[in-house]
Amino acid sequence: MRGMFRGIQVVCLVLCLALLAGCGGGGKSSGGSGAPAAGQGGKVDLKLAYHLPVDHHLSKSVERFAKKVAEKSKGSLTVTTYPAGQLYTDKSMNDAIMSGGLDMGLNSTAMWTTVIPVLNVLDVPFLLPTYESVGKAIDGGLGKTLSAEMEKKGVYPLIWADYGYIQFCNNTRPIKTPADFKGLQLRGYGQIPAETIKALGASPVTMGAAEVYTAIQRGTIDGQTSGQTAMYSRKMYEVAKYLTVTNHAFCEFVLAMNKAKFDSLSPEQKKALEEAAKETRDEIRKETKDEDAVSLKKLKEKGMEIYEVPASEVKLWQDATKKVREDFIQANGEIGKQAVEECLKAGK
Repeated sequence: MRGMFRGIQVVCLVLCLALLAGCGGGGKSSGGSGAPAAGQGGKVDLKLAYHLPVDHHLSKSVERFAKKVAEKSKGSLTVTTYPAGQLYTDKSMNDAIMSGGLDMGLNSTAMWTTVIPVLNVLDVPFLLPTYESVGKAIDGGLGKTLSAEMEKKGVYPLIWADYGYIQFCNNTRPIKTPADFKGLQLRGYGQIPAETIKALGASPVTMGAAEVYTAIQRGTIDGQTSGQTAMYSRKMYEVAKYLTVTNHAFCEFVLAMNKAKFDSLSPEQKKALEEAAKETRDEIRKETKDEDAVSLKKLKEKGMEIYEVPASEVKLWQDATKKVREDFIQANGEIGKQAVEECLKAGK
């Protein structure tokens, strides 16, 4: 009798479980009445890495972007940020994005050029003379061309983030014309910057950014090329007396996302990301222009002699560095020629 009673209990328990499952009380329903999956509006956690320090204005913009995404997606997207190289360095980040090991990362276009050489166009001298021309190019033909090349590598660019113009400083003499470069030794930060220095008549020197201050101080080199914000933060005014504002190249960062990850999101989530990206991009543009102006003023207050190349003399500098543009086009073929033309068109 006792065994029969236990058997009846087991049968009743099975019937109850079956009834609960049929009412949606247990397991996943084949009718899809459960929570939506990722890519269908379900909650998605995204990892975003960058190597800049947390107090940098681009870092602050990235943090605002993360908050905007959460708000605009109504919590269906969460962006967790990893600043100052905590998760990936600027050298390891891009491979992680392309492989899908990292969802998003903010890195300079210079770090992408080994994979996408045409991005070097932003370093080709004297193509984009004003902040307005940079924005026009990035929002127009140039931006579409560069984005398409990145997507071929499995990467979706969310934000083209302005970093600022590149200038020259040295501790030997004022530079007011290309002829003034003759005999100087200047540190460049990459291939095309080095070619630009050489085209202007100086000798390019390769060294890490951290070594530049001491090298100028000791007279190992005469000067260097970088953005004026970097010159101020690295206290170049203590070792270099002369600053020439050429605006010959423009440094751009890109907030890139693994394309497969982006494609997996729902239309509403994609819209939230794009809207947050556009708002952040516009804020960065204004901040970058303001930061450049403030840094220039501070450098002058610190005692640097500043010479700004007038618009009427830009043609002289373009002619002096013409070979750099020609070599870039030759190295990149039709896509390089197209990128250069799109820059020149935006600059008119």
